Amino acid sequence: MISVEQAIEQLKQVFDPELGVNIVDLGLVYEVAITGDQAAVRMTLTTPGCPLHDTIVGGVRHALEGLPGIGKVQVDVVWEPRWTPEQMSEAARKQLNTF
Repeated sequence: MISVEQAIEQLKQVFDPELGVNIVDLGLVYEVAITGDQAAVRMTLTTPGCPLHDTIVGGVRHALEGLPGIGKVQVDVVWEPRWTPEQMSEAARKQLNTF
């Protein structure tokens, strides 16, 4: 069974196509849980009605389904708490030149 930390590392391979920054460093991933062969991700997007919703959620599913022992991935997109730029990592801020 993979760990939550390994799943989060895998999610760093999923990028917001408009910003070119991974969803973990953007602060979009709120929670990852692994139970048996199931992974559950609670996350948000930078804006409600994001036109890339399906692309990003599909990327999350694809990234985690490729891990050994993961058979099913559930992705819940939530709007509370609302995403703000303050949730970005220092690496994301530097990449976007946002301080």
